[in-house]
Amino acid sequence: MSLRIVIVGAGQVGYNLSKSLAKEDYSLTVVDNNENKCLKVKNAIDAKVVLGNGASQRTLQKIDMTDVDYFLALTSLDEINLIASKTAKSLGAKKVIARLRSTEFSHKNSILSPEDFLIDHVCHPEKAAHEEIEKLIRRTSAVEVVNFHNDKITLLGIKLENSSPLVGRSVSNVKLANPFINHQTAVIFRNDESFVPHSDTIYNKDDVVYFVTRTEDVELIQQLSGKPSFDVNNIMIVGAGKLGRLLSKSLEYDYNIRLIEKSKNKAEKYNASLSNTLMLVGNALDPELLESENIFEMDCFIAATEDEQTNIMSCLLAKDYGVKQVVVHISTTNYIKPIRRMGIDAIVSKNVSAVNEVFKFIHTDQQEIEISRFEDIDIDSIELNVMPNCKYLRRKYTINDIPDSICLGAVIRDSKVIIPNSQSKILENDKILVFLKPKYISKVENIFH
Repeated sequence: MSLRIVIVGAGQVGYNLSKSLAKEDYSLTVVDNNENKCLKVKNAIDAKVVLGNGASQRTLQKIDMTDVDYFLALTSLDEINLIASKTAKSLGAKKVIARLRSTEFSHKNSILSPEDFLIDHVCHPEKAAHEEIEKLIRRTSAVEVVNFHNDKITLLGIKLENSSPLVGRSVSNVKLANPFINHQTAVIFRNDESFVPHSDTIYNKDDVVYFVTRTEDVELIQQLSGKPSFDVNNIMIVGAGKLGRLLSKSLEYDYNIRLIEKSKNKAEKYNASLSNTLMLVGNALDPELLESENIFEMDCFIAATEDEQTNIMSCLLAKDYGVKQVVVHISTTNYIKPIRRMGIDAIVSKNVSAVNEVFKFIHTDQQEIEISRFEDIDIDSIELNVMPNCKYLRRKYTINDIPDSICLGAVIRDSKVIIPNSQSKILENDKILVFLKPKYISKVENIFH
């Protein structure tokens, strides 16, 4: 029987998540007090839509909460999400996930905590986006950095330039020529499509290649792909919104930060709290301003306003000025593919981060194995234990018997990380990290679980 899920809030986060969940054949109900947003959901997906205040008991009582498996409070207002969460759980919803922009409720000295509102899991989209951008800055030349297993394993996305020594060579050839650089090629994003490569796959120019390696070997992978890391000293951030402030606060003592904010009132309001950041009032689309603030000397440029067009245009300007690393924040998934083609180095979306986090919670909770969704490249990762009586061990399979549609990224044995090769063994109670298209999840469970 399909899961019943209720989403309160049809803004960018709620709308994108409902579109993604609709592909999973779940029974969806979306609640919003904006008629246009409700109509947009109705026209886009097969879901029941309720027009009303998601924090209102009267509105929520229209839904039989005792049948609801997951209640997701995803509006842009924390207060609405907190009240809606407590009301839904009190009415019988089994699990509650809430989006909170403020992190104050999660502080250990907080008077009120998410548990006081009967919330099972808290999603902080801005915080997730901030952490993702910070990883990119500290791992320059990558387009995406994701850590697994207490940060011992890294998935590193790198775009191959024409000068890359990998271009024109096969996956197996590169491994044979570099036996001491342990890695797996988990995913390749090419021509707006992603796929799990096999040993004969040829690396092409402009491929975005996702390598799996031990975190300590990340720099070797960057050198292998022809994109070695570089030192970052000067960073320019556009937008003093929540995300821009989080970035400035966490980076200002390690780097020289310039923060451009269009609103004078907002700049004055937050200037004092960013003591080691140079706050500038102006338009990031003004070439004179950028040149006067030495855009040519910037190592990294991050566009983090709430306006996607401003972010995209300012990043194109920064790229034209020769900034080494340019990171754009976007709200919707509509622009991801064209932005990739524009040559902007990295794309981060708080909404994609939220979708991935909610998917991970629901799938892991339902299937009792840890599943992560990478919505922007349509790939899942699975972490699961190899069961003693699984098909792989019963039939004495080897790694070469694993289907090409599945990438075995890593094996964890007694806390040791092994990046497997064709000779590696998989033993009972090993933990494995696998990358694959969502439709093949059941195949992996059938082999190892």
